[in-house]
Amino acid sequence: MLTARRRRAATAAAVVVAGSLLLASCGGSGSGSGDGKTLRLWHYEGPDSAMGVAWNEAIRVFEAQHPGVKVKFEEKGFEQIQKTAPMVLNSSDAPDVMEYNKGNATAGLLSKQGLLTDLTAEAAKRGWDKKIPAGVRTTSMYDTNGVMGSGTWYGVPDYGEYTMVFYNKDLFKKYGIAEPKTFDQLTAAMDQFVAKGVTPLADSGAEYMAQQYLYQLALSKADRAWVDSYELYKGRTDFHDAAWTYAATTFADWVKKGYLARTATSAKAEDAGVSWIQGKAPILFSGSWWYGRFQTEAKFDWDTTLWPGSNLTLGSGGNLWVVPKGAKNKQLAYDFIDITLSKEIQNLLGNKGGIPVAAAPNTITDPKSKALIANFNTLTTRDGLAFYPDWPVPGFYDTLVSETQRLLTGSEKPDAYLDHLQKAYDQGVPKR
Repeated sequence: MLTARRRRAATAAAVVVAGSLLLASCGGSGSGSGDGKTLRLWHYEGPDSAMGVAWNEAIRVFEAQHPGVKVKFEEKGFEQIQKTAPMVLNSSDAPDVMEYNKGNATAGLLSKQGLLTDLTAEAAKRGWDKKIPAGVRTTSMYDTNGVMGSGTWYGVPDYGEYTMVFYNKDLFKKYGIAEPKTFDQLTAAMDQFVAKGVTPLADSGAEYMAQQYLYQLALSKADRAWVDSYELYKGRTDFHDAAWTYAATTFADWVKKGYLARTATSAKAEDAGVSWIQGKAPILFSGSWWYGRFQTEAKFDWDTTLWPGSNLTLGSGGNLWVVPKGAKNKQLAYDFIDITLSKEIQNLLGNKGGIPVAAAPNTITDPKSKALIANFNTLTTRDGLAFYPDWPVPGFYDTLVSETQRLLTGSEKPDAYLDHLQKAYDQGVPKR
C-alpha cells in the first residue's frame, strides 16, 4: 500500500514506546538462532487473509522439507515493523526473514542504510528473476541511493496488489441507482446517493485511504513519464501541475458535495473497511489486500472494477520478503522465500483471493479470484501500475496523512496543500 496495509500515524513518543516494547518483547528470542534449527519469521498479514493462509501453508511445507527445523513465527503489526525496523535490524535481535513495505522510503531506505542482505545471487540461482514479472520486480531492486527499479536485489515479492473500486451491488439496487461504467456515471451515481442521504465513499483520513483517493484522481490525468518523475526522480515533480491541481481541487470539491465525509478524518483504514463490510457505504476504493476478507465477511452481492477513465492505478508487486543483514540463518530464509514462490503456494494464494506472481492460470477456480487476477494482468499488460503516493521520500506518508486530513476537514485550501507537499517532497529527494 501500501501498501496494505498500511499504515501508520503515531507521535514521536509513541514510536519510542513502540520501539522499546518491540525490543523488550523479542529480547532473548534469538537464542535458538544461528544453529540451523530455527527460522525466525516476522510478518503482519492477518491469518484469514490470502497471504496469511498461503504463508501458514508455506511454513508447514518448509518444516516438512527441513526435518528438525522449526519456524518461529512472530506476529507483528504493520506499524510496529514500519516504525521500529531500522532500530531492530541494527541490533543483534533481527529475524531471519521478514515482510517489509516496498518503495524508496521503506525498503530502499533500509538498503541504503546497509541493513538488508544482497539477494542478487540467490535471485539468479533460484530463478526468482524469471518467475517475477518485470513490472512487479521494480520494487525488488534498489540502487546505491535507495531508489527502486535498478541495482541490487534486496527484496522478493510473491504476490501482486492494486487498487480498485468495490461496489455494494445490493445498495445500488436498493436505491435504484445504475452501476457506473464511466467516470461521469460514477459521479452521477454519487450525486444520487447524496440526494438520498447516503455518503457514497467509505474513507479513512487517519491512514492511507484518503491520500490514495487523491493520488488516483491525479493518476487519471497523468502518464507513465509523470509517474517516473514522481516515483523514480526521472524529471522534476511540480505539485502545481495539471494532474496534482486537478486531484487536490476535485478531492476538496468531493468533500463539499458530500461524497466524502468530514467525519472520516480520524477514521483508520480498518474502520472504512468494516463500514463497507457492514453495508454502510456503497463504494470503497482500496486495494486487493481486502479482497479475500471481503469474500469471507461481506454478506451482500458485490463486484469490482478498475477506476473508470484511467489507464493508471495504484499498485505494484506486493510487500517484500527481506533478509536482514544480521540474520543468523540466511540459507533457511532463502529456502522459505523459495517455497512461497512454488506452484503449490502460489496456486493456494490465488484461490484464496490473492494475486500470485507465479501461479498456473488454469488452477484458479474461484470466479471472483479469476476476475481479480485478470484485472491485475490487464494493468501489467498496459504498464498501469503506478506505485503509491507515499513512496518517493522518507517520511512522506505522515505528511500526506496530515495534509490530506486538513483538506478533508476544509481547514486547508488545495493550493496550500500542494505547497506543503512540494516542500516535503523536495526536502526528501536524494541528491543524485
